[in-house]
Amino acid sequence: MAIYVVARWRARDGEDERVASLLSQIVPASRAEPGCLEYRAVRAREDQRAFVLFEGYADEAALAAHRESTHFRTLVLGQVVPLLDERDVTVCTAL
Repeated sequence: MAIYVVARWRARDGEDERVASLLSQIVPASRAEPGCLEYRAVRAREDQRAFVLFEGYADEAALAAHRESTHFRTLVLGQVVPLLDERDVTVCTAL
């Protein structure tokens, strides 16, 4: 069963451009994963510090592989997370 993730990030004041730059590396690396169905990052028009990621994975194993990937661990956890004021991740299944 497909797994979907909605991640909401809010960058610290002055860190939004760095987060956007890192996303330009994270998105293509994540899309290239074998079990990735979709990986899209968007930025709020009214608040440049707010980002939303829409992710889709073939199954739980594909999501787990994503979370263990080098780019997730080094770019997301290692570089982006320290730049955030808020991070909310919701894991979903289709109805």
